Amino acid sequence: MSNVSGVIKSIQDIMRKDVGVDGDAQRISQLVWMFFLKIYDDREDELELVDDDFESPLPNHLRWRNWAADKEGMTGDELLDFINLQLFPKLKGDLPTIGLVGKRAKTIRDVFEDTYNYMKSGTLMRQVINKINEIDFNNTDDRHTFGAIYEQILKDLQSAGNAGEFYTPRAVTRFIIDRLAPKLDEVVFDPACGTGGFLTCAIDHKRKFVKSPSDEEILRNTIRGVEKKALPHMLCITNMILHGIDIPSHIRHGNTLEKAYRDYGEKDRVPVIATNPPFGGMEQDGIENNFPASLRTRETADLFVALIIKLLKNNGRAAVVLPDGFLFGEGVKSTLKQSLIKECNLHTIVRLPNGVFAPYTGIKTNILFFTKGTPTKNVWFYEHLYPDGVTSYNKTKPMRFEEFQAERDWWGDEADGFRARKEMPQAWKISAEDVAERGYNLDMKNPHVAETEELDPDKLLKAYTDQQGKIQSIRDSLKDILAEALGKGV
Repeated sequence: MSNVSGVIKSIQDIMRKDVGVDGDAQRISQLVWMFFLKIYDDREDELELVDDDFESPLPNHLRWRNWAADKEGMTGDELLDFINLQLFPKLKGDLPTIGLVGKRAKTIRDVFEDTYNYMKSGTLMRQVINKINEIDFNNTDDRHTFGAIYEQILKDLQSAGNAGEFYTPRAVTRFIIDRLAPKLDEVVFDPACGTGGFLTCAIDHKRKFVKSPSDEEILRNTIRGVEKKALPHMLCITNMILHGIDIPSHIRHGNTLEKAYRDYGEKDRVPVIATNPPFGGMEQDGIENNFPASLRTRETADLFVALIIKLLKNNGRAAVVLPDGFLFGEGVKSTLKQSLIKECNLHTIVRLPNGVFAPYTGIKTNILFFTKGTPTKNVWFYEHLYPDGVTSYNKTKPMRFEEFQAERDWWGDEADGFRARKEMPQAWKISAEDVAERGYNLDMKNPHVAETEELDPDKLLKAYTDQQGKIQSIRDSLKDILAEALGKGV
């Protein structure tokens, strides 16, 4: 099966005919839980081949192979009754709870906790199931192609009005994990993991060091994430299973920010954090009260930065994707940047070009790399440029990992203070003292490039407001001068 995206489009077209599925959000949720069961069944096929003692947490008649795989199988009201009256009640609660099979069952319960069957037509559902059966998730090509489905699903989520569901391009996640270079036994944590892009890259990176079953167990226990929204969480669990994490018990459905800042202790600290926290959004009322007064804000990304600094172990490494607004912002943002300079070695900021996160947002973004425990001496900036002949990224010309080769060649080694780094047309540095003198404004322009017109909407608005203030001040002065002159002339 080579055209997975074509299958997805066909499925969505079928679902649009069903009166029970109301809009993109429900259609996507329906699609994802059905894919999950197919992927889970394909993975069980693999496990049965390598483990003679394998036991499925699902009763035999509820396994995909026994109710969905036969294209001439149940349909119409019979299929609908089976799903609503037998399948879903079982998946939501009545599964084993003890031992290894109990752990497998918990994964299924967690996925289906907030999941519903929206389709009303068993006939249309049979058509959807038959389409899903065209994909073999034990086929390497189909499995890899499925990664592209996440992007399409998230684009659909965005059009459905679910703000904040940004798909981090694989080129970015791979570059970040490549630079953080987690060891096999180091926990990699994403506190806002979405569909698991950073975590799957970490799995791919670590698997190069797996030489035995015990190494595989270490890998499974060192991949951790939290996602508060049900649908991305289900996608993340599915992604973990596709990447060989059969019991992804360390992928939690919840909100990392809900736990009080002071309640995170040494046992919660980790050596590696990689994340693209939601930005531009506001947290629900009361969340900010979980943080000290100096860090209270409704801006989600700022709260995550505060927590990331807290959660890193001493000498722990982090990479965080943040918008330009964080670099020049004041208030809590300044407090956080001061912490990054004084408590961490904020050694590198990679400035990404516009369009990296299109079509989700046109906001310019940056990757901040820092290590906790040693104050910053110099902050290095690297401006990532579009490749020759490229003016923007799109579906047919996405960002590629190979574009980061220049950064990788330039990077050097933190152990010797990045002694090999040199200033060049795309790279420059500023001392921590100069950062402090600038009021912790990290919005550094490339000093090697002539000043160009600034088109960032936030900065244009600020410049306009400042200009209007100056104009009003001149008007007031002129009024005073005119009034004084008129007064003397009388």
